[in-house]
Amino acid sequence: MKRTIGTCYYPEHWPEDIWSQDAQRMVEAGLTWVRIGEFAWTRLEPSPGQYDFDWLDRAITVLGDAGLRVVLGTPTATPPRWMIDKHPDMIAIDRDGKPRKFGSRRHYCFSHLGYQAECARIVKKMAQRYGTNPNIAAWQTDNEYGCHDTTLSYSDAARTAFQAWLRKQFATTGNDGDIGALNAAWGNVFWSMDYANFDQIDLPNLTVTEPNPSHSLAFRQFSSDQVVAFNKIQVDIIRQYSNAPIAHNYMGRITDFDHFKVGECLDIASWDSYPLGFLEDRVDADEAHKAHYAKQGDPDFQAFHHDLYRAVGRGRWWIMEQQPGPVNWAPYNPAPLAGMVRLWSWEAFAHGAEAVCYFRWRQAPMAQEQMHAGLLRPDSADAPALAEARQVAQEIANAPAVSISQAPVAIIFDYNSDFAWSVQPHGKGLNYFSLVFQVYRALRSLGLSIDILPPSTRDFTGYKMVFVPGMIHVAGDLIDALASADARVIYGPRTAARGEHLTIPTPLPPRMTGLDVTVSYVESLRPSLSLALKNGGQVTGYFEHLETSAVIEEQTTTGCPAVVEQGHQVYVAGWFDHTGWRALIKRQAAGAGLSVIDLPDGLRCRDTRTERFWINYDTQDHNINGKCVPAASYLREDLETPVTR
Repeated sequence: MKRTIGTCYYPEHWPEDIWSQDAQRMVEAGLTWVRIGEFAWTRLEPSPGQYDFDWLDRAITVLGDAGLRVVLGTPTATPPRWMIDKHPDMIAIDRDGKPRKFGSRRHYCFSHLGYQAECARIVKKMAQRYGTNPNIAAWQTDNEYGCHDTTLSYSDAARTAFQAWLRKQFATTGNDGDIGALNAAWGNVFWSMDYANFDQIDLPNLTVTEPNPSHSLAFRQFSSDQVVAFNKIQVDIIRQYSNAPIAHNYMGRITDFDHFKVGECLDIASWDSYPLGFLEDRVDADEAHKAHYAKQGDPDFQAFHHDLYRAVGRGRWWIMEQQPGPVNWAPYNPAPLAGMVRLWSWEAFAHGAEAVCYFRWRQAPMAQEQMHAGLLRPDSADAPALAEARQVAQEIANAPAVSISQAPVAIIFDYNSDFAWSVQPHGKGLNYFSLVFQVYRALRSLGLSIDILPPSTRDFTGYKMVFVPGMIHVAGDLIDALASADARVIYGPRTAARGEHLTIPTPLPPRMTGLDVTVSYVESLRPSLSLALKNGGQVTGYFEHLETSAVIEEQTTTGCPAVVEQGHQVYVAGWFDHTGWRALIKRQAAGAGLSVIDLPDGLRCRDTRTERFWINYDTQDHNINGKCVPAASYLREDLETPVTR
């Protein structure tokens, strides 16, 4: 697979007489791909039923004639103003009962049938017109599902759809829904919450205190399924008229819908990578960490999402939007350190990206994103990132095709567990994503390459270690598959802690086949009440007290079991800090026959089948194996023995 680069372009923002010049400059810079159209609904349909595709026809022709391959986006993330007049109840409602009004983007409820029909109509018009256009080499559905907290909607349309969804979930033979089964599954006898029929079930917001956690979990699962269904409507239409691959561009740390399920009908997973913005607004780290990496981004956050979306795309993934300079939306918006745009691009390629597309071609002089840098300034002069993009283009032209091999270590990532932790965190600041990411960071700091796996995985052949942290409900056949795996399997904390409906099962969890351990009770800890571990590190935030006959592999300094081991299965009873996870991983890796490397902060490595990439996020050079990895740069080495897993 050859590596390619591209950009995001908005011909509707610029005079038509510069389109050709822009296209030529893109080609001269070495760009291959250009994404267009995803926010253009008003220009495509200025009023209901009145279409204007001529300008888009011309733009696609100009770009294609220059030799660029076009990714055409469906415009459903930005419904026109007239759409609100036509469907005033299509607006999403937040958990406080306030409408998400027109005036920016993503102002729709996934459950609104009228808006679904409008989306199907405009997508069909586009697919019919451009489905066989030779310049359209790929499609993108909508834009950044879930961004701006837009997955959950508490509208009337959502309530009606939720009730219908519940009827299906609790359907029995000859019955469209057994309300008694729902009451029993949710434990509605508590606080006299029984329902007589499904029409009585409201959405779980505006309650006096917290709603039933089973109810809240079901609503999050329903909301995720609505995103999946909304996306599939568009994909099914496009496939009727086009053979080009279809992608969606996901975001960083958006976990309120199941990306694996959305991706089942797509050909490519893409994501929008903004390392500096994400460091400021969604990486859990202290001020010193953020200050040190302010101009580089977190050393592990981008890599985590590269590995995640490689799994979502079943091996095929892109970056659809790569940060090229300061953004406009984070609490602080510094410029990248010189070299970082190039480094971010090569890091993506090291993790298997087919394409890296920079957002955007030219900085907009107007509206909400006018402070968001592009490859060009608003006056069309080169912005600093363009030179780095040109350098990447030259380098990939001479680089061998990339081939990704199976990593030695895997982490199972489960969106449903994120839903459950969000409903029932059990302690301030505890969340599923942070737990998984902390394990991932510790593995990377020891020089290990990682695959992220969906919870549907049942074959773990070839892995030396498999981590299952915090997967709050584990299906029985997955428990069996892990119990019979050849890998060392590391569970916990909170793995298999709940049943399907977020209730405590009996016998008590985790009930892992071949692992004699019972969580007798749990506690969440104040930051000042961490528990020291005998082999280094701390338990912070959350701890489970265990009854077990298994070997105690690690314990607190007060004598409580913290890690127990039986055969190839290991259970971790607490939320470890970075030092604690690293110490545990070193011991388990040794038992699995894996070598680790103690890497300096900011230096990471990633193996493909034939290459090793050293990635340096630091502001200083690092020496590794007698070779220098420059600051804000990378070093590529050919592997003497290609990885064959």
